[in-house]
Amino acid sequence: MLLFLIRHGETVDNVAGIYAGVKDSALTTHGHLQAERLGHYLAQRGLRFTHIFSSDLERAHKTAKAICSAQGTFKDAENTDNKPEVQPLVILREQDFGFYEGKPFYARPRESNRSGKEDHRSQHQNDPEFKDVESKESMAARMEQYLQEHLLPIVVEERHGKEAVVAIVSHGIILSHLWRCFLKCFPKNSVALSPGLSVGKGGVTPLEYLGGWSNTGYLELKVVKSAIPEYSLPTSPSKAPPDRNDRNLSVSLPSHKVVVKAINGKEHLVGLKRTRGVGSSQFDEGQKKIDTFFKKPKK
Repeated sequence: MLLFLIRHGETVDNVAGIYAGVKDSALTTHGHLQAERLGHYLAQRGLRFTHIFSSDLERAHKTAKAICSAQGTFKDAENTDNKPEVQPLVILREQDFGFYEGKPFYARPRESNRSGKEDHRSQHQNDPEFKDVESKESMAARMEQYLQEHLLPIVVEERHGKEAVVAIVSHGIILSHLWRCFLKCFPKNSVALSPGLSVGKGGVTPLEYLGGWSNTGYLELKVVKSAIPEYSLPTSPSKAPPDRNDRNLSVSLPSHKVVVKAINGKEHLVGLKRTRGVGSSQFDEGQKKIDTFFKKPKK
């Protein structure tokens, strides 16, 4: 199986510096172009997706639909107009920021070791309408459920025939939790980096923390049923990796391994520049692209 964990395109709230977890936020014009670029890039690589999952929030769903639309470029006998449907799922939503939803990022207060968010929380946690941020445990539970109900069955049922190619379009924080939960499904020393791929600076980066997701950045993974790879990363930068089984983690795929092929892949964004004036504005579905003004009308 080839698996892509993809973050949505740039949103209005990303640009404005506003907390948007379960709150929806529209793609900017630049974000829409990012999504289109990603869809065309993946199609040009010859990737035919068999499954496309997304968060049900607009920013992720529309990014997923851009990937799906680009699949329409395949017109051969093997894949005649056979595009997968995007499956939007509530369970793939971003972390719920609770009381902070829709509020701006707060600067770190001076002469304090607390973050701006922590400082703001201490001032408002007794307010009647206060709702705390979703916990790491809650997010991990959601991702475990998603894996059990949606992704692991695809891995297990994959046969020697057509390879499953799966895209999961979601949000930066929840994708990190999904990756960590997915990692637990494999036995010790079964995750490797592709040759030439490096992560981190000045030391070894733990597998659980391969890095963040830029807008439309992706983590590309190859999941295969075969022998344990020759090279794998430790789970801790300072000591030998502990046995995953000793941590009471469920090894759901004992005979599989993962090869990490790309971390925060952004090749599709090379050369993309923000349109002056409207690039950071909400994308207007009705607006025409500039090249349509120069096309001759069909007779």
